[in-house]
Amino acid sequence: MTGRMMSLTEELVGRCYREVADSGPDPDAVHLDDADYEAMINETLAEHPEGGPLWLFAYGSLIWKPEIEHTEEKVALARGWHRSFCISMNRWRATREQPGLMMGMDRGGQCKGVALRLTDGDRREQLDKLFRREMTLKPSTYKPRWLNLATDNGPLTALAFVVNRGGRAYAGALGEDEVVERLATTCGHWGSAADYLYNVVKNLEQRAIHDRHMWRLQHLVAERIAARS
Repeated sequence: MTGRMMSLTEELVGRCYREVADSGPDPDAVHLDDADYEAMINETLAEHPEGGPLWLFAYGSLIWKPEIEHTEEKVALARGWHRSFCISMNRWRATREQPGLMMGMDRGGQCKGVALRLTDGDRREQLDKLFRREMTLKPSTYKPRWLNLATDNGPLTALAFVVNRGGRAYAGALGEDEVVERLATTCGHWGSAADYLYNVVKNLEQRAIHDRHMWRLQHLVAERIAARS
């Protein structure tokens, strides 16, 4: 953990929590089915280099809640991508009445995260679990992509879930003030957007990963919550 102190504290995050009933899936949304997942798994495996371990690149909640077994992790850099709150959300950490934002990895810049080495198990089963976690609607807002990553021990290839700009919920580049306002105010049955931001920054800093954009956002969100309270 670095010596930097986050402005966004557990106490401030706690002010954003409220009990919210789950409104359920969007009745107008079209969900991916078993055939869709099987096709995506087939395509992804066909593109994977022969031999070697299967690595997953985590840049958000997969860092602290991967929900899949792994045996090793390395800090890794993905060039050509950056973290961005560019995905609209009206469930989970937001509501239809008060839409929020979710983070994705969009084109441009660079993104330092964590490469997770998955166990030598059934790859189809591993991918099926990951795909169903990350992608639910058509057209999906996330898409699987093999990325070449740089690490202190040399390059490696890992699977990442990047933003699909043609996806159903892609919001594009929003103004900083709008992003801050949504992160400081929205909450759903999974908790608040501020809680998500807090965990992203905390878990990055614990691994000595300092994302300047995320660090600025947590400071601005903290100020917004404090001013409102």
